[in-house]
Amino acid sequence: MAKPAITTASQVLELSAPLPLDGGQSLSGVRVAYETYGTLNADKSNALVIFHALTGDQCVASPHPITGKPGWWIRMVGPGLPIDTDRFFVICANVLGGCYGSTGPASSDGDGRPYAMRFPVITIRDMVRAQVAVLDALGIEQLHAVVGGSMGGMQALSFAANWPERTRAVLVIASTARHSAQNIAFHEVGRQAIMADPKWQGGDYYPSGKGPENGLAVARMAAHITYLSEEGMHEKFGRKLQDRTEKTFGFDADFQVESYLRHQGLSFTDRFDANSYLYITRAMDYFDLAEEHGGRLADAFRASKARFCLVSFDTDWLYPTSESRTIAHALNAAGAPVSFVELSAPFGHDSFLLDVPALDRVIQGFLSQ
Repeated sequence: MAKPAITTASQVLELSAPLPLDGGQSLSGVRVAYETYGTLNADKSNALVIFHALTGDQCVASPHPITGKPGWWIRMVGPGLPIDTDRFFVICANVLGGCYGSTGPASSDGDGRPYAMRFPVITIRDMVRAQVAVLDALGIEQLHAVVGGSMGGMQALSFAANWPERTRAVLVIASTARHSAQNIAFHEVGRQAIMADPKWQGGDYYPSGKGPENGLAVARMAAHITYLSEEGMHEKFGRKLQDRTEKTFGFDADFQVESYLRHQGLSFTDRFDANSYLYITRAMDYFDLAEEHGGRLADAFRASKARFCLVSFDTDWLYPTSESRTIAHALNAAGAPVSFVELSAPFGHDSFLLDVPALDRVIQGFLSQ
């Protein structure tokens, strides 16, 4: 049966005032591209924000403008779905530093040239600050909920900690309250791959029309491994060869898993800006919610009156269940109402994007309260 039609509105907000940044600088003329789904009710009480992950965008339930592929959470957002657009007015914005309409390294610095590496280093809180400006422009004082997976979960936590009065519920999926040394290490490998590509040109590759595609592809390949599970990779690929019956005794993609990763890397270069990848991964590495609030994670949530729901997956080794438990303990210490569930799924970190019916039930149940 065909899915019900979903009404989408794409918009861009240009901030009238400079946006202050955690690094001490400010950005003028900031643009935030966002999409909305559903209808805002009269008292503006049914608004819900979805924060996207590292390589995501605002096209949560609408076709991607470059690839034409369906929205990245089309199975979750829409009429009658767990995030029901017949009930909720759903907002999803491209993050600050992104490459789909929001101000980022590829944007003009006002002098007709792209920022490139002149773009200031940003934080997760800076990203959320820009999205709060969208809520202000829409006249939405308090959200029904904020929802986010992975980096989106970081943004949801930052929103709850720094704008505690602005939401009644917080749903965090497969995320963390701070980046570990291992997380930072994987990101650094990716950044170095990009910057080692001769076509990076110190970040000033825009005039040439050709960016560091090889370096960005390698960065994506390395990151993509962390999104999968060993069990899932074994079941899908094992040691199966790719379109051949014998090994070549060379360095072509003999194995299916090699071919898969190369495809993931190359296709990523068609839709993502390398400099945005540098800036967004650095923002994630800087994220440490306890550090932002005096060194104690519980103190980040002292002012919150929201309900919280934390979801982890048993095969996620990027942000394992222990990370969600740490957040749950901090919320308990702060006296915040919190529910926590670890779901079983074979897909690793990417489980929140894939077909896990138990996650649908958790999201629908939590948002319906």
